[in-house]
Amino acid sequence: MTWLITGGAGYIGSHVVHAMIEAGEHVVVYDDLSTGTANNVPSCIPLVIGTVLDTVELSRTIKHWGITGIVHLAGKKQVGESVERPLLYYRENVEGLRTLLDAAVRGDVRRFVFSSSASVYGTPDTNLVTEGTPCAPISPYGETKLAGEWLVRATGQAHGIATATLRYFNVAGTARPELGDTGIFNLIPMAFQKLTAGEPPHIFGDDYPTPDGTCIRDYIHVADLADAHVAAARKLRANRAGADLTLNIGRGEGVSVREMIELVLKITGQDLPARVTPRRPGDPARVVACAGRATDELGWQAKYGVRDMIASAWAAWLLRNSQAVRPL
Repeated sequence: MTWLITGGAGYIGSHVVHAMIEAGEHVVVYDDLSTGTANNVPSCIPLVIGTVLDTVELSRTIKHWGITGIVHLAGKKQVGESVERPLLYYRENVEGLRTLLDAAVRGDVRRFVFSSSASVYGTPDTNLVTEGTPCAPISPYGETKLAGEWLVRATGQAHGIATATLRYFNVAGTARPELGDTGIFNLIPMAFQKLTAGEPPHIFGDDYPTPDGTCIRDYIHVADLADAHVAAARKLRANRAGADLTLNIGRGEGVSVREMIELVLKITGQDLPARVTPRRPGDPARVVACAGRATDELGWQAKYGVRDMIASAWAAWLLRNSQAVRPL
């Protein structure tokens, strides 16, 4: 098989590409380089620069490279930005997916892995979120991911495409320093940015109904997430046409934002109390996965803890910035 990895030059996508290569899979990367970088793609791997909104280029790529499976990671993923720019998110995440699926159907692609998000659950009133927990997203980003799941499932059933939807939780860390997260949108890189500037890291709200008042999340190492994509791709390759999977990809352990910040300070050697700022729109209080189904279906299980995530991300941050944190 030859897999097309959309968004394969980005933070998560590049890890998936490297994991697929190491597993012996043939891949082609498709990315518009709006947030990714060509340097993330191994020189031996074809890189097609294009947007998932371009039907002609997608169809040409599928035909030219003999694509038989797709792993779709391209899209917008900032919750706060989605609240401010919902039209952008629906265009990129929903219309882009529709366009890609249309090209896949026309190109007789029979395997499709969709990267979804725990944001589809919204504010679940449960200790652990299962795949059967009702979906009630509270941000346009979450809405677009849920709409994407519906679209993938319906298309697979209508056209005999085996599909897998991976609802991943809070991604962090890096498998190799050069593939570190370059965006300043997630908790760990935002904390690093503040520390590098000699400023206290921020906590967005400490009045949530949790033990320490800060949000609780299930953090998953990006290397574990990449391995889950490989496992899903291989599962679909062996599955009958039209098979459909929806799986949580997390560790099943909740860590509060304050706990994460304290661990960041310890690992980076800083002693600077965090600064509490107002809540961000669209942030639920607690979202922690029950990931047992992924283990049952894929034989996959997370291997890394939050210390691994922070330490590897810090090494990547230092490499990229080529400087130490200023003395405080």
